[in-house]
Amino acid sequence: MWKHQIQHTGVARFHFTRFAETEPIPLPDLRTQRAVSELLGALDDRIAVNYRIAVTADALRSSLLQDAQEQRPNDFLAQPLSQVAEFINGRAFTKDATGNGRMVVRIAEINSGPGPSTVYNDIAVDEKHLARPGDILFSWSGSLAVARWFRPEAIINQHIFKVIPRGDNPKWLAFEAVKSKLADYRAIAADKATTMGHIQRRHLDEEVVVLIPDAIARLDRQAGSLWQRALVAEQESLTLAALRDRLLPELMSGRVRVRDAEKILEEAV
Repeated sequence: MWKHQIQHTGVARFHFTRFAETEPIPLPDLRTQRAVSELLGALDDRIAVNYRIAVTADALRSSLLQDAQEQRPNDFLAQPLSQVAEFINGRAFTKDATGNGRMVVRIAEINSGPGPSTVYNDIAVDEKHLARPGDILFSWSGSLAVARWFRPEAIINQHIFKVIPRGDNPKWLAFEAVKSKLADYRAIAADKATTMGHIQRRHLDEEVVVLIPDAIARLDRQAGSLWQRALVAEQESLTLAALRDRLLPELMSGRVRVRDAEKILEEAV
C-alpha cells in the first residue's frame, strides 16, 4: 500500500513507500500539496466512518439477538453447531503457488488483510474452497477467530473453515453461533501447549443456542439488513483505499488534477 507523507519544511520531497522501497520525487507547489492533502484526508475520513458503521452494525445485530433471547426464550433451542452450518476445511494452496491470480487466505489475511507475505495462486479451485464477499471464515488453529470475508474472491487455505449455513439459517445467525463458542474453543486451543493450539472437528458437535425457524423469519429483516450494511461499508472502504492509492502518485506527478480526482471519487461512491 502506498504511504503518503508531505513535508512542508526545507526542500519539498514526496516519498512513495511500497513495503521497503522508497523513491523520492519533487513535490508540486504548496497550494496543490494542500489540495491533495485535503482530498486524501477526506478519503481517509470516509474510510474511518465506514469502519465505525461496520462495527456498529455488527454490535447492533448481536444486541438484537441477545435481547430476543432474554425477552423470548421460547424462540430459542440448543443445537449442535455442526447442524447450524457446514464446516469445509481449506487446503494447502500456498504450496507451489504461482504468485499470480487470487489471494490465498491464511490466518494472517483474516486478521490483518493482505501484506508483504501474502501468497497468490492462479490454480483452479473447487467452489467449496473459494471465499467470496459475505462468506464466513473460521480459523480453527493458531489465532482462533470468525470473520466475514469482504475482499475479492480468494482461495481458502488450510486451518480455515468456510462456514456454510444449513437449511434456512442466514449467514448472520451462523456467524453468531460460531462466535458464541469462540471463548470455549480458545480455551481448548490454549491447553495444547506442545503443538499449535487448535480445536478438533468433534468440538463442532457441541451445542449452541439458536433461533427456531419461525423466530428466524421475524428477526432476519433487521439482523440481515445490519449484516448487509456492514458488508457494504467494508467493501466501499476497499474501493476508496484502492482509489486513494491509485490517485496519489498521479496527483503528485501532476498527471491528474485535484478537480478531476474529485470527479472520479464522486462517480465511485
